[in-house]
Amino acid sequence: MNLTVNGKNLSLDKSINLKELLVVAKAEQPDYVTVELNGEFVDHKGFETTFVKDGDKVEFLYFMRGGAR
Repeated sequence: MNLTVNGKNLSLDKSINLKELLVVAKAEQPDYVTVELNGEFVDHKGFETTFVKDGDKVEFLYFMRGGAR
């Protein structure tokens, strides 16, 4: 099974859920990541029940706060 994760190809032997994908793909700060799967945001509550499929495109997004001076 082939995925695109953050613009890079990733091959897996089987379908895994998003929580497992965060580990396999070595996501930085997995507790704070926002996941986009095929253009749709996935709620953190759905990470264990949402499985990736062949051809899926996954993006790990990190939103930072800041302010102007």
